[in-house]
Amino acid sequence: MSKIVDRTLDMLELFGREKRPLSLSDVARLLRIPVSSCHDVLQALQARGYLYEIAPRAGYYPTARLQRLGKEISDHDPVAARADVLLRSMRDSLDETVLLAKVNDLQATYLLVFEPTHPLRFLAKVGDNVRSLHATSGGKALLASLDEASFDAYLKVAKLAPMTKMTITTRSALRDDIEAARRRGWFINADESEEGVTTLSASFRWSASVYIVTIAGPTPRLNERMDNAVGMLRHVCELLAMRADAA
Repeated sequence: MSKIVDRTLDMLELFGREKRPLSLSDVARLLRIPVSSCHDVLQALQARGYLYEIAPRAGYYPTARLQRLGKEISDHDPVAARADVLLRSMRDSLDETVLLAKVNDLQATYLLVFEPTHPLRFLAKVGDNVRSLHATSGGKALLASLDEASFDAYLKVAKLAPMTKMTITTRSALRDDIEAARRRGWFINADESEEGVTTLSASFRWSASVYIVTIAGPTPRLNERMDNAVGMLRHVCELLAMRADAA
């Protein structure tokens, strides 16, 4: 990726983390990049109206332009428009975190995240990637979408590091787990990536691309409603696949 693109995105994300005006020297120090490089990016963002200077030597801060642009983009997202109501309804019914991710090779990026009312919840943000493919239900759904040659290539180099005592750490066991899940139509991570957390996932295709829907929450709560959650998950994915075909 272009270094200037990386630095521009790093800078915008830095303001999101810091939540305060930052001087040129602050940005350079926090991002560990030369002041001259920071200056060029800051000046470009200021010229385009994405940053403004609070006052001389008082630091820079983002304007609302980025927020408005983001809203205009998200309001016309073709996938979100088809999935939003269904996933939000599933979140409301289960009161657990519901997520939608888009697969790209061996990476799946969250496009939608609907959080529950419970303070104890699964934490993920839009733009995050599904982590630990071997230990998460979303990761297993991604692996199940690969052709046999690609899956074999992944297994040859994969480091199946233990995340908890429940993590699958052998290639044969992971293959068996994914094949069984593919046959039943849904994938589970029961305390495999984090103790006390269960996630359920299923996938659908749209325009030859793979999307993954995930339900996530504390293991005791999901265990009590497992059949209902799985039924809703599969039904929603079937509906989304039908909408995709009709698009």
